[in-house]
Amino acid sequence: MIKPTLRGLLVAALVALPLTTPAAAAPTVESLPLADAVAALPAAAESRDGYTRSAFRHWVDADRDSCNTRMEVLIAESLVEPTVEAGCRVTAGEWFSYYDGVTVTVPGGLDIDHMVPLAEAWDSGASAWTPERREAYANDLDAERSLVAVTARTNRSKADQDPAEWLPPLASAHCTYTVDWVSTKLRWQLTVDDTERAALAELANGCDDTVEYEPAP
Repeated sequence: MIKPTLRGLLVAALVALPLTTPAAAAPTVESLPLADAVAALPAAAESRDGYTRSAFRHWVDADRDSCNTRMEVLIAESLVEPTVEAGCRVTAGEWFSYYDGVTVTVPGGLDIDHMVPLAEAWDSGASAWTPERREAYANDLDAERSLVAVTARTNRSKADQDPAEWLPPLASAHCTYTVDWVSTKLRWQLTVDDTERAALAELANGCDDTVEYEPAP
């Protein structure tokens, strides 16, 4: 999905190009069986040196439509037409928290989970990114797996743990969660350590799923 604020810039750039210049290629969507996707994850030791949550500016209003990232996710994931009040304040809707199989109708009961937590992203390569790229990661609305509305209690139970340390309490969610985790790491070229890869590989053995992801710009 191209943000409205970018679309105008892209159109202007294309108009300025010579007519013989070919149009830019569409983004490439990669597709791999889950086990192959786990094997494709880059490897590196993890380090949390220097991490602070403030290194990732999040819940911004990137497209300046008055809806910050949290509200954008609540609107997008509501199973019914949400109630949105002045200032893009979402006050009602219906959301299914797939981590625990709970349906929520009051947004205050939900957290927006970064599929790969910010601290884990830092450990896995984001420490070397620019502040602008970390902001893009923390507000990634262009991939539906990057951010997910779930019950606050499951998100806080997960905290900054990877799948070797935490899985959703609903066992039937484990394959979906593994696909979401792996696709997010591949999208952003985040690394895994040996323990994490072993846990992901074991999970993949019990899943018949495909990972699809579009590399982040």
